[in-house]
This record gives sequence, C-alpha cells and structure tokens, in this order.
Amino acid sequence: MGLVYSEPVVAAAYSGDLRQLQTLLQRHPQDVNIQDSYSGDSPLIAACRCGDVRTAHFLLERGADPAQCNKKLRSPLHYVCRHTLSMIDFLMICVLMPLLLLGYFLMLQKHRNQKTLFLQLLQRGADANTQDYKGNTALHYLCLRMNQRLLPELLSRTDLLLRNHDGETALDVALRLKAKNIIRLFQKYN
Repeated sequence: MGLVYSEPVVAAAYSGDLRQLQTLLQRHPQDVNIQDSYSGDSPLIAACRCGDVRTAHFLLERGADPAQCNKKLRSPLHYVCRHTLSMIDFLMICVLMPLLLLGYFLMLQKHRNQKTLFLQLLQRGADANTQDYKGNTALHYLCLRMNQRLLPELLSRTDLLLRNHDGETALDVALRLKAKNIIRLFQKYN
C-alpha cells in the first residue's frame, strides 16, 4: 500500500509515472517544487521515498530543489539514506537467488540505484547537515540502517558533531548499534 497525495504531480512522482509527470509539468512547470498539503512532500521527496532514480533525475533536470524539506523537516537526501530493500525486494531476492544468482544481481542493482540517486542529490546541492524533526541528519540514518556503502561520500560533507534530539551524534548511533565497519570508517576519516 502506498501513500496518497493530494497533489497530482506528487502522486505521479511517487508512482513513478513519468508520462503523467511530464504532462503535468508541461502544463504547470512551477509545480516541480509543489508540496503536498498533508505531508509537505515535494515530487522529488516522493520519488526519493521509493528510490526511483529515473523520476528523481527527471525532476532534478527540471529544476527540483534537492534541499526542500517536508513537514517532518526531511529532505530528499534523508529519504535516500533511510531507503532500504522492501519486503517484496527481499522475497524476490530469496526466490530468484537459486536461479543463476538473479536475486543477487537484483539486490546489486537496487544498491547502485540508491548510490546514483544519493550522488545526484549531493551534486545538485542537497544539504547534508539538514536535520529532521527528530534532529537526525542523513548521516544518522545511514548509521541507523548500518549502510556503510554511502558513508564515505557523506563523511566529508557533514558536521560530524551534530546531535539529534536524543543527544546522539551519528558516531554515537554507530557505537550504540555496535556497527564495527561504520565505526572504522569514522576512525579512518578522522
């Protein structure tokens, strides 16, 4: 079950319907940064929620703001860092794993897409220090999800001393979760 949006442009971005999105933006190009009245999600945030690289790239090419936040104060970068494989992805991987490692390649493609979207947002000016309503930055979410693949890119762009509302830095989160590989990356960076 997906989210329901009041703004058609945001709904089209969430569903990944590029044709509909293109039609809507041709009529109203200013809607590229429109925000949903309930959640405050922009089309770019909606695309990043589901890790849709093509839709996000389409929106960025049309001037979508990578630093725009929703009502939870989360930016597109927060959602890319929070994004993990869905239950359907895991089931597909488990079913396809015995069949010539198709499941493994599916997982690799999902990870590549996430990294591509992550790098596009950073290149377009996403603020890595943006804190959401819990005080978490994108770096906090990478540590919470134990996602070490994207961490090196973010370490040099983030204030490592930013604390969330629980008083934890991203390193504190990694230490609490005993994420040894992530802790090593922090040590290498310092």
